[in-house]
Amino acid sequence: MDISRHTLSNGIRLVHVTTTSLVAHAGVFLNTGSRDEQPLENGLAHFIEHVLFKGTRRRKAFQVLSRLENVGGDLNAFTTKEDTCIYASFLPEHYDRTLELFADILYDSTFPERELKKEKEVILDEINGYLDTPFEQIFDEFEEQLFNGHPLGRNILGTPEHLRAFGREEVLAFIQRNYRNAGTVIASAGPIPPRRFFHRAQRWFESRGTAGGERPRQPVNGYTPTQRSVERPGYQTHCILGCRAYPVDHPGHFPLLLLNNILGGPGMNSRLNLSLRERHGLTYHVESGYHPYSDTGIFEVYLGTENANLERASDLALREIARLRTLPLGGLQLQRARQQLKGQIAIAGESNLNLMLALGKSVLSRDRTETLEDVYRRIDAIGSDSLLEVAREALDPSIFSRLIFRTPE
Repeated sequence: MDISRHTLSNGIRLVHVTTTSLVAHAGVFLNTGSRDEQPLENGLAHFIEHVLFKGTRRRKAFQVLSRLENVGGDLNAFTTKEDTCIYASFLPEHYDRTLELFADILYDSTFPERELKKEKEVILDEINGYLDTPFEQIFDEFEEQLFNGHPLGRNILGTPEHLRAFGREEVLAFIQRNYRNAGTVIASAGPIPPRRFFHRAQRWFESRGTAGGERPRQPVNGYTPTQRSVERPGYQTHCILGCRAYPVDHPGHFPLLLLNNILGGPGMNSRLNLSLRERHGLTYHVESGYHPYSDTGIFEVYLGTENANLERASDLALREIARLRTLPLGGLQLQRARQQLKGQIAIAGESNLNLMLALGKSVLSRDRTETLEDVYRRIDAIGSDSLLEVAREALDPSIFSRLIFRTPE
């Protein structure tokens, strides 16, 4: 995989991988997310992601949406705790059209009040749908529990009260404070040479944006394990247990990725799935997750079951964690675990859209890229002893918090 990088004179970083596909993908990544909101701005980063498409100095909203759709392309965006991304898939002959549209959206959006008002109703409906889905809501409430009082604990969607208070003035102030060239990356995966992509990106972006370094973020606060149980109507009891975990650049990052995959990754042969579902029939859905941020992370185990089975299911999950913390993997077990993770990463990389998104995110968060071969080498370097050491430190039940959404008896 041939990855090429370039930095424009205004500080915007570019990354491109040449593919043989008939479709190209590109995205603009901004080092700004819900973590960068002030308390009264909760939900503003996500709101801006929506209203960036609502008209520019040159285009009305329907013209923004039709610019790529009219030539068979697809335009989309997302917001996370630490970044915002606008991305598109399109035919390679439309690179100029795509990059020009990205620049128009980012730097010339006008945010008319009538469009802001309409989009608030759309997001309020999104919030209501989210509140109707306890499986999604419990993950956000668990993050709030782990990062109590810190911006990382806030819901990305925000609240109806905050959303209704946003106007054009708040939108422009947030963009001015947070959208900086030093925190902007443009990524591309498509069948054109790197120099052609760099030249086109330079044409539309080199004279744009806001100079200056990236703004500092509020450091993470202290952590104390907590236990919560909330009664709410439904047919299933939901439970999450876990703790804070390693940031993305921590030496334990890859060992914890491997441990998580063994414990409750997407494979049907994960230890949690084999124990709770296959052997004991206690749950339809059980999983674990490791989500690194720039300076911290989250490890969690989720399960959904009946009230009567909750404690037994939780005990079985903790038993599988205890096995990872006390019993080193044998040579064959370790080899299989490495191969499974490498296979999953390779399959995800078969999607050039996923590849472009991963490249952009890697340059944005760590200012570097890794080829598939680099990742394989890091996975193959994980030994049984280091895996056990990380399991004992990161998967310690004494530092676990727990959140339960319990159905009424």
